[in-house]
Amino acid sequence: MSDAPVVVVGAGPVGLTAALLLARRGLDVLVLERHRTPYRLPRAVHLDGEVFRVLQAAGVADEVARISRPMPGLRLLDGAHRVLAEFVRRPGAGRNGWPEGVLLHQPDLEDVLAAAATSTPGVRIERGMQVQGLTQDDDGVTLTVLDRDGGRERSVRTRAVLGCDGASSTVRGLIGSSLHDLGPADRWLVLDVRSTQPLPVWGGVNQVCDPRRAATSMHVTGERYRWEFRMAAGESVDGLAAPESLAALLEPIDPAGLEVVRRAEYTFRAAVADRWRRERVVLAGDAAHLTPPFIGQGLGLGLRDVHQLAWKLAAVLTGHADDGLLDTYQAEREPHARALLRVALLLGGLMTGGGRAAAVVRRGVLAVARRIPAVAGLATASRTPALRGPLIERQGRAGRRLAGTLVPQPEVLVGGRRRRLDDVLGDGTAELRVVDGGLVVVAGGRQTPIEDPGGTLLRWLRSGRASVAEVRPDRVVRAASH
Repeated sequence: MSDAPVVVVGAGPVGLTAALLLARRGLDVLVLERHRTPYRLPRAVHLDGEVFRVLQAAGVADEVARISRPMPGLRLLDGAHRVLAEFVRRPGAGRNGWPEGVLLHQPDLEDVLAAAATSTPGVRIERGMQVQGLTQDDDGVTLTVLDRDGGRERSVRTRAVLGCDGASSTVRGLIGSSLHDLGPADRWLVLDVRSTQPLPVWGGVNQVCDPRRAATSMHVTGERYRWEFRMAAGESVDGLAAPESLAALLEPIDPAGLEVVRRAEYTFRAAVADRWRRERVVLAGDAAHLTPPFIGQGLGLGLRDVHQLAWKLAAVLTGHADDGLLDTYQAEREPHARALLRVALLLGGLMTGGGRAAAVVRRGVLAVARRIPAVAGLATASRTPALRGPLIERQGRAGRRLAGTLVPQPEVLVGGRRRRLDDVLGDGTAELRVVDGGLVVVAGGRQTPIEDPGGTLLRWLRSGRASVAEVRPDRVVRAASH
């Protein structure tokens, strides 16, 4: 039998990020991955500015920024690829201190995370290890693990398990949890290609709002491009990817000059697990929820999960809180995930649903909507709904406006040195206070005066009629007051 204070099942982006976050809180972590080698084909392609703060907390955001590129915005097109609406994102950092959205190649992201995990003391990754069973008692969890290379079983004793093992999660089944669909499944052809010559496509995301053939396309990074096409009943990947069919789908681009990296049928689902935790075994990422692609939040939701889960689990395992704190994890994260899933389903229906009559109405509605600042802001900003739950105090005017949201992250000056705000807030709970017209961060028993050259933080506090904001380790405002 081997021991590890925390076991993370799954070495994808969510599992590796969880391991890094826990290690930075002083916990040893064993990551068990059933596949012998990393999966090298692309999957997720988008991350937003909020999620970059999770990667910042894990110590890898700057490296991920180097292997990704800012997403210029979103275009909605009709069936003839005429622009119905265009929502352009401003270049540079947004309210979270990072670009509002980036495009990336998931294997590149996993390489960055794996390299960081491998070089982090206290993190160990074992591949080719299949979790087959688990039992719990008052002192922790015992996992039964099969070494797929040698066929040998062994037991792993741990104080807690994070199930980050994806849509077909073994851990989810072992705790008696099931996924429940919130809407109908949707079959799509996903086509990833490489081209040595730049292709004549817009640099942002293109969404074809045609009920006859809804589609999404984007230039990912470098030579990499992606197309996604909704499949009709009776259609197959082989049929759609045949030369004549593919030429029609990609027109005016000639597929003969492309290297097809992956062509696969993918069933997009909106689903949520009924149970995210059983004692010290907790689910995160696709093991807990699945989202359609229309708002690009599939991976982001999982990274938000572990950002919150890491500080709560660390508090329990280090004796600073009892297990009741873990009860708040699903209570807070599930409503947030459901809200984003509903938005994805709604937007998917608005953009691609209906018949020919709906397409005519859609053109008229978008012609007006694209001129409304609030609509443009929703399409371009990486702001998700406010978090709600037992640890969020939404009392009073300040509480209702700011509590549950993320504190903005401008660059601030500390002793004349420019720093990102999260780095000043530290790893624990902190307070942002207005004192004599200036700003002070209270964290770890210390008061640190800061300067905010752009005035972002003072404007934000005033917008909520607050002079004090208590910020949790996941950068969510727990409470705000005057």
